[in-house]
Amino acid sequence: MKFATIGALLGVTLAMPAFAQDGDIAKGEKEFRKCKACHMIESPEGETIVKGGKTGPNLYGVIGRAAGSQEDFKYSDALTELNATGEVWTSEDLAEYITDPNTFVREKTGDEKAKTKMTFKMRKNQADVAAFLASVSPDAAE
Repeated sequence: MKFATIGALLGVTLAMPAFAQDGDIAKGEKEFRKCKACHMIESPEGETIVKGGKTGPNLYGVIGRAAGSQEDFKYSDALTELNATGEVWTSEDLAEYITDPNTFVREKTGDEKAKTKMTFKMRKNQADVAAFLASVSPDAAE
C-alpha cells in the first residue's frame, strides 16, 4: 500500500509541466524581446506597452482570453479549431504553447495535422514570459 501511494505521488509530480510554477515578470519582460518581432502589446486605449510587429496578434490581455479570439486578426485553422474547444489562455497553457505551438494545438484539439502560423519555439523561460503577459492581462481569471 505504501508503494502504491508513493508511486501515485511520484507519477503526479513527474507529470506536472516543468514550467507550471510562477514565473519571474522582470525576466519575462526581458525574454519577450524575442517575441516582439511578431507581437506587440497595446492596451485598448492605445497605450503601447511593447512596440512590436503585427505578424502575430496583440498580446495585451492574452491571459484569460479565449484562444484565437483577438478581434481583427486572421488566425490559422489550427487556432480557430483550438478556439472551438473552449480553450482560454492560462499562464500554464501559454507557457506550454510557446514551447511548441503545433504540438500543443494537436494535443488540445486531437487533430494530428493541425498546424499554427507560429514557427518560433521557446526553449527556456516560458513561465517567465507567461508571467509577464499575465501582468499585462488585467482581466486574467487565474
